[in-house]
Amino acid sequence: MNSPNCAKIRSSFSAYLDSAVSGQQMQAIVQHLDHCEVCAEEFADLRALQQSVAALGPVKAPSDLGMKLRLAISHEQAARKANWLDSVAVKWDNAVRPMLVQVSAGFAGSVALIGSIMLLLGMVAEPQAVMANDEPLGAMTVPHYLYSATSPNAIITDHDTAIVVEAYVNDEGRVYDYNIVSGPEDQAVQNQIVDQLLLSVFEPARVFGLPVRGRVVLTFSGISVRG
Repeated sequence: MNSPNCAKIRSSFSAYLDSAVSGQQMQAIVQHLDHCEVCAEEFADLRALQQSVAALGPVKAPSDLGMKLRLAISHEQAARKANWLDSVAVKWDNAVRPMLVQVSAGFAGSVALIGSIMLLLGMVAEPQAVMANDEPLGAMTVPHYLYSATSPNAIITDHDTAIVVEAYVNDEGRVYDYNIVSGPEDQAVQNQIVDQLLLSVFEPARVFGLPVRGRVVLTFSGISVRG
């Protein structure tokens, strides 16, 4: 039968099963269960549930868990950067760009005048040697493969075929996402591609010399090992 102490005893069941109660509390619970059939039945059900869950054993983590975690982190970082870049772009359009347009109008006239004077001086003065930077201002580069922590291997597939992958590389030269452009897309192939991309290091894309996110197209050789 129920007693005023039942609610307190039942609230201690989980701690009792986890061995998180003192010896005195454990003794009190055992004595109560010996005299209260309702609480004893509820405790038996709870213990059976715990044993069933324990019998399932640990669940093996998916082989691509590392890639998925890195993708989630990279997407969050990319979203934050995108928000910051959008804010800068709005400020540029609203404040800096109109001012540059006004300045450039007067600057163009000055350049034309100075250019005419320099042309006249160049006709009578000795020409001077000049040097030019062979990399244009604002040059943009795409990611370049550097190395891998393991030797690149061919992708094992059902048929001999090339697999074209578009990889997304962050500003640290690591792949944070990918897309199979051509070739088989079954789970076995994706697992092999993920394993190789995770261990690959790239020279990141650059704009004005600064590393940025970029994309690169990779081709993997697919081979069939079936007779």
